[in-house]
Amino acid sequence: MPLFRLWKEDAATFGIWQVTESNLQLRRCLIASLPYDEELSHLRAACRQTEYLAVRVLLRALLGEEKQIGHLDSGKPYLCDGSWRISISHTKGYVAVALHPAAEVGIDIEQVHERVRGVATHFVRSDELPGFSCLSPSDQLYALLLHWSAKETIFKVLGCSNVDFREHLRIFPFALATEGSFQAQEYRTLSQQQFTVSYLLHPHFVCTTTLAIAR
Repeated sequence: MPLFRLWKEDAATFGIWQVTESNLQLRRCLIASLPYDEELSHLRAACRQTEYLAVRVLLRALLGEEKQIGHLDSGKPYLCDGSWRISISHTKGYVAVALHPAAEVGIDIEQVHERVRGVATHFVRSDELPGFSCLSPSDQLYALLLHWSAKETIFKVLGCSNVDFREHLRIFPFALATEGSFQAQEYRTLSQQQFTVSYLLHPHFVCTTTLAIAR
């Protein structure tokens, strides 16, 4: 199970792992006395079990020790010992984890797939993606995926319910590159927070990350 990428930014730690092992091999990587098997028993689909195991193996690789992950009623993950803030994402063949000792942190990873074109009107605003028609088909696909992924990442950091990705979240125009960052803003809360979203493009996926701005 190769560690695809590990990086740090503003006290945050981020990791992406390419999943190549079987579930049995992944389980053998986890040796702490934590309720892995009990929690796995509630996951019937093999792919869900793979995601569960791979995330925890990646977490161990990032921290050098195993931690128990809990979930709020909203589904938001947290470390049961409160040592780090955590965000988790997964897509076909990859899992991603973000950690920060104090600030809310978000990460999202999305498979490169054409289906995003069919739902773009549900999350792209009229003031986003100027010059979209001039982009190559490949760049159009990556631009749409980044807008969706970035809004997922911001949604995770916001921790609010009833967030409309088109009405409440805006991505400001940026020049597409293999990796970089762009600005975004939310209109769901009174503070209307601004975010810097970092991104990475890969032939198989796009990944975005962000941190809550300290106030």
